Amino acid sequence: MKVYKGEVYSLPPDKSISHRAALIGAVAEGITEISNFSGGFDNQSTLAVLQACGVTIRQEETAVREGSVTRNVVIESRGLWSLDKPERELMCNNSGSTMRMMAGILAAQPFESRLVGDRSLMKRPMERVAKPLRLMGAGIALSSEHTAPIVVNGTKELHPIHYELPVPSAQVKSLVTFAALHAEGESRIVESLPSRNHTELMLGLQVETLDDGRWSVIVPGRKIIPAQPFHIPGDPSAACFIIALGLLGSDSEIILRDVCLNPTRTGYIDILLEAGAEITLENIRLSGGEKIGDVLVRNSPSMKPLRIDDPAEVANCIDEIPMLAVLSACATGEFVLQNAEELRAKESDRISAVVDNLKRLGFICDEYRDGFAVTGKDLHACGKVSIDSYDDHRIAMSFAIADKVLPAELEISDAEIIGVSFPNFFEIIDSLAQ
Repeated sequence: MKVYKGEVYSLPPDKSISHRAALIGAVAEGITEISNFSGGFDNQSTLAVLQACGVTIRQEETAVREGSVTRNVVIESRGLWSLDKPERELMCNNSGSTMRMMAGILAAQPFESRLVGDRSLMKRPMERVAKPLRLMGAGIALSSEHTAPIVVNGTKELHPIHYELPVPSAQVKSLVTFAALHAEGESRIVESLPSRNHTELMLGLQVETLDDGRWSVIVPGRKIIPAQPFHIPGDPSAACFIIALGLLGSDSEIILRDVCLNPTRTGYIDILLEAGAEITLENIRLSGGEKIGDVLVRNSPSMKPLRIDDPAEVANCIDEIPMLAVLSACATGEFVLQNAEELRAKESDRISAVVDNLKRLGFICDEYRDGFAVTGKDLHACGKVSIDSYDDHRIAMSFAIADKVLPAELEISDAEIIGVSFPNFFEIIDSLAQ
């Protein structure tokens, strides 16, 4: 097994924060300067959609170490109703964040628009997008299967809303927030479990804890949003893959610099620490309201199997579950996941995708409606194994890490999909190999 050591300075800038910085810039008044903006396909889709709606955007590429290219982005906007009617369909490619959060902004613009995506995105459920926007007065049409295309008939007369999220979803919370910024009056968005809170932090919104323990985001309508600068820290979801490599690699020691450590994004680190992983958080500080720091990870041969079944835990590590499952299976031969049916509605059905590929590697798996269990491995399974990425960047990356630590030789279909979120993924891994 290879040894992986070194420092990583060029994690991809955080996808979630990059999306939101661009969208906030598009509805702010003035010039928004964003440093270290993500060069990944998804975030570029957000910029392209905004430009198709008449938003003035300038980008300057910045090359850094390990093959990474980031952008400094400048957005000029005239406020809440700055967008123009697009002359064509708005192509979101593989980015569900782009499609969902843009729908919130477009719901308040007085024209019709049509959001489309690639083959994978066009299969993802969008009724959760349509419902709150319809309640606010926008016209939203979906396909007969309740998927994209999303046809938005926007209106300047959106109603404020008191909306209780049926399931935790930062994207839905954010799209309702963006729509509510345009509404006449105060809106409240209630969630029973905390999802990532970048939108609230970046807009400076008040969050109230209710008597029953739930959270309510308070969104004042039709207030001027002054332009402000944003700096995008390293993506903790991207960090998960390099952390897994460090935990699994023989005698490995890796330090990742300037990672976003927002508590709504680091649930997977808490899970790993509880299982005995050798992870240390260092140089912690605040930047733009976000907690950032360095992550030191060492090979952890005595780590215990992971079990993720608490709904709050699931919500706080939903994007990292594929990697956690593969990590636990490779390290211990065991893994348990429950209460994660939401995972079936991502870029792929990630429950089925992970189970299918683990079985190809010889792991013994039982699949459930809301999760799965790994209970062992057929030690005779080896050689060359074909892995199906299911056109899903996180599935591809999870099994690319497995390829580095298992005796089998993995051939991953459509591995270029990794560029959606982590364009320099293989360059970083190569730079760490000893």
